[in-house]
Amino acid sequence: MSSDLTRIPWIAADDHDSPFPPADHALREPNGLLAIGGPLSRRRLEGAYRAGVFPWFAEDQPVLWWSPDPRAVLYPDELRVSRSLRKRLRRGDYRVTLDTAFETVIDACAAPRADASGTWITPGMRRAYVAMHDDGLAHSVEVWQDGALIGGLYGVALGSAFFGESMFSRAPDGSKIALAWLCAQLCAWGFTIIDCQLPTPHLERLGAVTVPRSRFLAELRSALACPTRRGIWSLSPGLVPPGVREQAAG
Repeated sequence: MSSDLTRIPWIAADDHDSPFPPADHALREPNGLLAIGGPLSRRRLEGAYRAGVFPWFAEDQPVLWWSPDPRAVLYPDELRVSRSLRKRLRRGDYRVTLDTAFETVIDACAAPRADASGTWITPGMRRAYVAMHDDGLAHSVEVWQDGALIGGLYGVALGSAFFGESMFSRAPDGSKIALAWLCAQLCAWGFTIIDCQLPTPHLERLGAVTVPRSRFLAELRSALACPTRRGIWSLSPGLVPPGVREQAAG
């Protein structure tokens, strides 16, 4: 990592609560690096998300905390549903659940992938998000087909903001189906923003956009002023994902 790390504050290993530096103190290269170290505890993670900061590091690195500029976000009512995904959603040969297999989903997200070496979801990271799930702040979406888990995602919810962490697919469109149903549910509950952290072509095809960090932080402050929907989630009765027309009753 080639940058002036002398500018980056180190967080003590037992420091769960001290505030992060202001986001505009983050490095430009690597983009958004704000702090190093500290514990991966539930309290530290919640404080990070509330400050617009997220952890991301390799297995052989200390905990690295980031607040990049610009920021990738997806507004739940602006999900882009392709024609092929719309057909898949309408087919309905799957079942979607929330918070029924959180640990299975995070393990699937952590599994090695053909296009990557290693995983950023370390055992310590896993423990931290499981603790947040046990505390009602981290949530999963599961997509099932013939009893098998074919896709899903997990993230953290605070106020009217959802912070997406990772997704996976074991069948075509598995993660996209999970995201479509999540967006439908978040819209129904009045959520205003999904933090996607870093832009990728995949997310951009689904409607994610990049916004200046200052705008993201302002929208996050507004979202955090809303009540947090804490606890185990379940889909609202009669919920329909984007791109699927409701069928006439009967």
